[in-house]
Formats: sequence, C-alpha cells, structure tokens
Amino acid sequence: MTRLAGSSKLLRAMNESAALAHLLDPGMLTRADLRKLTALSTPTISEVLRRLTDAGLVNVVGHNSGRPGPNAEIYNANPDAAYAAAVSVRDIGASGAPSVVAALCDLTGEVRGRIESSIDFLTTDPLTALVEVVARLSDEAGVPADRIRHVQFGVAGSYDPHTATIRHVDVPGFGRTGLVPQLAAALGTHVGVDNDVNLAAIAERQRGVGRDADGFALLWLGEEGLGLAIDMAGTLMRGARGGAGEIGYMPLYSPDSSHRKLDLQDLFGGAAILELARDSGVPGRTPADVVRAAATDPANGGDFLIALADRIVIGLAAVIAVLDPYLVVLSGPIAQAGGAPLLSAVTFAVRRAAPLESSIAVTAIDDDAVLLGALDAGLTAVHEALIDSIRSS
Repeated sequence: MTRLAGSSKLLRAMNESAALAHLLDPGMLTRADLRKLTALSTPTISEVLRRLTDAGLVNVVGHNSGRPGPNAEIYNANPDAAYAAAVSVRDIGASGAPSVVAALCDLTGEVRGRIESSIDFLTTDPLTALVEVVARLSDEAGVPADRIRHVQFGVAGSYDPHTATIRHVDVPGFGRTGLVPQLAAALGTHVGVDNDVNLAAIAERQRGVGRDADGFALLWLGEEGLGLAIDMAGTLMRGARGGAGEIGYMPLYSPDSSHRKLDLQDLFGGAAILELARDSGVPGRTPADVVRAAATDPANGGDFLIALADRIVIGLAAVIAVLDPYLVVLSGPIAQAGGAPLLSAVTFAVRRAAPLESSIAVTAIDDDAVLLGALDAGLTAVHEALIDSIRSS
C-alpha cells in the first residue's frame, strides 16, 4: 500500500513517519526501495532520510554493491533509539517456577536482556517489586532507563482499561485500585497491561501456527488456570471490561449432586489433572509433569490422555459451537507438555463429541509465549509512538 506523501510541513512529517514505518518493518532498505514503497521523489526521500538520521532514528548499516553505478546506502532503524520491556507475572501454583520473568528488546526486536525472579507477593508489594524488576533488567542489559519507551505487563487476570484495574486476578496485591497508574508514574514511561492468554495469542499470531490463519481461538491450558483468547483477523476480542475469555469460570454442575457447583477449572485445571493422574497411575509432581509422562509413554499413559481430552472437549466444544473458529490452538504449559499425543487425543475427542468442524493445532512456541507476546505488544506500542511523535512534531 502506498503511503501518503507531500511537501508541506504537515506532509513532510507524514513522509518521515511513512519512511520510518517501512524501515521498522521490514527495514534494511535503500533510497530506491523507499521510493518504490512511498512513491516519493528522490530529493524528498533523501531529505527524509537525512532528517531521520539526524534525529537518531535511522542508521546507514551497509552498502548494496550488486548494482551498476555507485554503491547504494542501506538504511535501517537505529536499534538503540528506543526499547520495549516485557514483564510476565506468572500464576505458578505448584510448579515452583520463577514468579516473574522479564525481557528487554531494542527497536528492531532483538532481545537484549532477560531475567527471572522468584517473588513472594504475599510479603512484597507489587509496585515495589515490579519497579525493581524493570530496574534490574535495565541495568543488566546496559540500557538507560529513559530509553525504555514502553513496559508491557502480562498478568493472569483481566485488565479493565476504563478503571485501570486488574480484575479476576489471584496474585496478591494486583487487584488493588490505582496500581497500574502508580506503576506508570514510578517507571516514568508508558505502561500496558494485558491478560496473559491474550499475549500468548499475540505471540502465536506473530511467531506460531496462527501466523497465516484468518482467525483463531487459543485455549490456554495452564498448570493453574485456564483461559481463552479470540483472534479475529489479527484483532483480539477483549470484552467490555477485559474479561472475554475467562473460560475457567464457565459454570458446570456435577451429575451426582445439583448442590455442588463446578466450573471448567474443576474439570481440567491443574488440580483436576493431578487428581486424574493419580487415579490413572501416571507419575509426576506437577500437572505438566504428568501430562509429559503420559505423552512419552502411551502404553501406560494413553488412557489418561483420552480421559483428559474428553474433559478438555467439554469446554472446547462450547468454544467451537459459539465462535466457529477457523483454527483452535492448544497452548500453555500443559499443551506444550502433551504435544502431538495430546493433540491427537483432543482432535479425536472433538470428532466424537459433536458434529462441529474446526482445525486444531498445538502451539508451535516452545518458549514463554506470554513473555514473547508481551515483547511483541510492547514493541508495536513503541513503533506506533515514534511514528505518532513524528506526525505531531
């Protein structure tokens, strides 16, 4: 798509923002490349690149010697012009994993630092803890704090942007009114907060099996909580108060007692998986451990996977019936641990459960999907802020 171009002060800023946008994605362009992408004249492109270079946003990174005539300069966004940080606050349960993991990337998306911390939020104020995590990340990466233009937080809860409050969160202190504005003030930069499963879906869209999908539903199978993210052609459905996809709260009722209220969390959340594993004789200390053990030993774990898949499909069938998604992605630690054997069991269970059609895949991301999605979201926010700043200058 050709971007707007012109020669007035307003259009000059638009020309600069258009050129910067192309250099941010995909970057590594010559003047000739930018002329084709923007339809700007050669003198205008030269002036735009001069101004962006003088502003420290663009660098010459090489020369193209593959053409007749003088070597063409190759331009790219200056990696050190701005940074994005991501902080994932985990609902860790019995896994014993670090409760906070954070990473920092430069303007081109290269990760410059990554740290993990085990923080007891029962005894530590989240404001103090998170500010210290970002400061430590900045120090260890050797990045000045004032270059961090956005910090994206991922939480096991839903963020209500109208009240700037995190809802449906079990981590102590995170539901406190005023926490998010206080974080922004203490960090001195822009702050974003999103549900951890939404961020996992952003990573799946950018890096995983959802990359080429028209849209998809991502079912998060965590060691503690469950969640759902709904991607509609690259746009996430978050709901009026950020609570779309809190599928773990979907109510069920036990067939043997109308007085005992159940929800999907009771059916295939972490504690339910451990109980099912004990009944099936599958060893393991954590939910991911038992699913991995069953997946790697189908002779002894096959019945467990079939039983677990039958439970998962109770929630999945409702998702497919309501949304009719092009693709369903199984994600989270349980899906990563179960891999192809769990996918096969769930696919078979869906076909038996209801006459509904949807492609099902297991996540292609073997790293921390929430952290990666937070980095992607944070970097997008930094890019947009830089472009907007040029347009308004």
